[in-house]
Order: sequence, then structure tokens, then C-alpha cells
Amino acid sequence: MDAIDYYNKYASRIFEDTVDQDMGELRKKFLANLEEGDTILDLGCGSGRDSAAFYELGYDVTPLDAAEEMAKLAEIHTGLDVLRIAYEDMEFEDVFDGIWGSGALVHVPAREMEDILEKVTDALCQGGTLYLSFRKGDFEGFEGGLYYNDYTPEGIERMLEDTRRLNIREIWESGDPGGDDVQWVHVLARKIA
Repeated sequence: MDAIDYYNKYASRIFEDTVDQDMGELRKKFLANLEEGDTILDLGCGSGRDSAAFYELGYDVTPLDAAEEMAKLAEIHTGLDVLRIAYEDMEFEDVFDGIWGSGALVHVPAREMEDILEKVTDALCQGGTLYLSFRKGDFEGFEGGLYYNDYTPEGIERMLEDTRRLNIREIWESGDPGGDDVQWVHVLARKIA
């Protein structure tokens, strides 16, 4: 089962498990690089938790999720239309001031990451801010029915530098907001103007 099928099948449970997670500090760090009213793409919006928060703070938010059932729940939760597009099908060009990808790319195999990052970077305006988070580690493969691709801070740094289009602002680590025994690596980067 691929990730989209998995998130469709277990949408209600995933929604309940994630909608109330406290992401306030991470969002604050991201938003420090944006101005009120800026456009934000919530990549893989899931429950819509972060889209709702950004919208309430006055940002022009576009939630995106390829899993139909997750998108339906996010629309109910946020009152916003959710774009139902797979990452590989995105065709944005210099549209968003910020892209928020909280755990959004954890299921992308390493062999596909370069192409996906290219599409994500294309979607950012010149000087736009990108936030991504990944599970920390060097594991790649199936776990609990899902494919995961974990990264070390050094691996993320190499991957973003290889794009030659992103300037890394900060990389840091944290525990899991849901209390799971998972470490996360976060990165803030800016699209080179």
C-alpha cells in the first residue's frame, strides 16, 4: 500500500492523532520569516491543523494533500479548499512566499527526492522561505505499512545544498510533538533570489 492509500484508509485515526498536536513554536519560527498576508503552501496538510492556524493569523493559505479522505477532513476542519495534488504533479512557478512541509516528505523515497524538491523549490517565490521536517536517522524502507526515508542533519544539509537553489538558514532537532519516541530534524531555508 502506498502512502496515499494508507492515509485514505486511516484518515480518521490520523486526523484524531495529529489535529491537536502543538506545533506553535515551530510555526512561530517559520512565520518569523514571513509577513502577515503572505502566501503559504501547506504541503501535505493532513488534518489541516497548521493551515487553520496560519489562516487565523491572517495568511493566504493553500492546503495541499493528495489523499482524498484526508483532504475532506481538512476541509471540514479548516473551512478551506484543499488542493488534491500529488507532489510529483505540482506545477507552480514562483507562487508562494512560504512553504510549510511538516513531515510532508517523510514517505518520499531517496531516488525521487531530487525531483520533488525541484517542484517544491519552483513553487517558492524568489527569497521565499521553506520549512521541512524529517524523522532523524538513516533508515529507508517499510515500517508499519508505510515507506519511510529518514535523514540526519548532515544528509538534509547535503540534499538542500545540492539543489543549488536553497540557502539553509537553520537546522535543528527536537522530540516528537505527539509524544512518540521519534526524533525530528527541522530545516529552514530560503530560495536564492
